[in-house]
Amino acid sequence: MKDIGLTHIALQVTNIDASVAFYARYAAMEIVHERVSEESGTRVVWISDKTRPFVVVLVEAAALTAVLHPFAHLGVGCPTRADVDRLCETARSEGVLIDGPTDSGYPVGYWAFLRDPDGHTLEIAYGQEVGLTVANA
Repeated sequence: MKDIGLTHIALQVTNIDASVAFYARYAAMEIVHERVSEESGTRVVWISDKTRPFVVVLVEAAALTAVLHPFAHLGVGCPTRADVDRLCETARSEGVLIDGPTDSGYPVGYWAFLRDPDGHTLEIAYGQEVGLTVANA
């Protein structure tokens, strides 16, 4: 199968294990590929929720050259509003809740921003209907 369309986004991280744990907990993502570059010795992992052919590439770096933070963010749809609330409670207790949860109505939905271990922003949301919108376009 050839890759066509948007396949990935790459983020620099300072601790891949901490980032993998964060995205597993808050976005149901898991490692689907892992390697150490023979050229640079850099550790690289691909993580996915396995719902579509798309990965987040995490590249370990000693220092970050760019951070994805509000308003720039990764967005993940949750199955229920209660899931957003549950994840927000966990994020609040872990000190990573940036904003929300907020109900912005259709088409934005019920959302919150979380901070990953390197300061990149993850949005968790319910009710955005991105898949339905794309299917109907």
